[in-house]
Amino acid sequence: MCPRIGYPKTIRVDQGSEFISRDIDLWAYAKGVTLDFSRPGKPTDNAYIEAFNGRLRAECLNAHWFLTLADAAEKLEAWRRYYNEERPHRAIGHKVPISLTNHPDQTSPPR
Repeated sequence: MCPRIGYPKTIRVDQGSEFISRDIDLWAYAKGVTLDFSRPGKPTDNAYIEAFNGRLRAECLNAHWFLTLADAAEKLEAWRRYYNEERPHRAIGHKVPISLTNHPDQTSPPR
């Protein structure tokens, strides 16, 4: 989807090991994305991303074994679609996020 609509200029991340790796740094550099790290030990710097990271970890990363990179991509994509297209979010009136930008029965484009 990013090649079609572009990459964000900045991604706010915490100090978790998944975000301080050389691979994510190289990816961000290659795509022109700045990784904006919150201060160590200050989760309140970005409560939204902390909440999202907790949900991603609890609902997806800790819930599955990833056997291959392709398996991980498939499971993460399924969770992303669920999170954005099916799961009601309290912060937006128990609506699904995609309903705020698209027709309610529309889904995000295939990978």
